[in-house]
Amino acid sequence: MSQLSQVINILRSTLGLGQLPLAAETPLLGSLPELDSMAVANLILALEQQFGFEVQDDEISARHFTTVGSLADFVASKMA
Repeated sequence: MSQLSQVINILRSTLGLGQLPLAAETPLLGSLPELDSMAVANLILALEQQFGFEVQDDEISARHFTTVGSLADFVASKMA
């Protein structure tokens, strides 16, 4: 399973999106009402657990949550 697919699955399960169509270009912040500040914290925790990295507070930026693809890119950068 690709990293993008894993990020999509985590988004669906963490935010309770069911089978809502998600792709790399799908906008996140400001477009998904489910993605509030608490959901961002839960999403980061789920990503940390799935991929085995740690996100520091100063690394969290709205630009990482612009689209599904930008979030997947952030995960890839943490894995590098």
